[in-house]
Amino acid sequence: MLQDVLDTAKEKMKKSCAVYEQNLMGLRAGRANPQLLDRILVDYYGTPTPINQIGNISSPEPRLLVIAPWEAKMIPQVEKAIQKSDLGLNPSNDGKIIRLVFPELNEERRKELTKVASKGAEETKVAIRSIRRDAIEQIKKLKKNSEITEDDQRDAEEDMQKITDKAIKDVDEIYTKKEKEIMEV
Repeated sequence: MLQDVLDTAKEKMKKSCAVYEQNLMGLRAGRANPQLLDRILVDYYGTPTPINQIGNISSPEPRLLVIAPWEAKMIPQVEKAIQKSDLGLNPSNDGKIIRLVFPELNEERRKELTKVASKGAEETKVAIRSIRRDAIEQIKKLKKNSEITEDDQRDAEEDMQKITDKAIKDVDEIYTKKEKEIMEV
């Protein structure tokens, strides 16, 4: 019973970290990364479909992405989807492939991106602390209902704090890695 509460909280914290890390993939750090296009959906015969399921995406140079749709007639839809997205890129095509050139980031934009990453880290930490608070309330409820002893409650709360500290440390590591990537010239 008590272990279920701790395991559930730990799982939720892992998911929060994973979501934060996934969101950071969308922050482009001046380097072309095929994962930037994962969130973009293209109208493929009336069905919203991720770009990576419509063609091959490669990065032949650090600041260039090349999309080679399997069907040439999909090029206009892919271009339209990229232009509608929040990436701020203008695709160019030669009839067979689409090229996305990523401009070099200036210092001001880099600092802006680190602020966005930092804000996301703080929001994730708040979510983790909220998960901890909910778990501790459940532990107290178990104690109140005489399902566990006071010692069990204290041990469980200490374990919960350790799990929380590790999750917050993981968020900090993810942020530090992304900040280093963004500030790299």
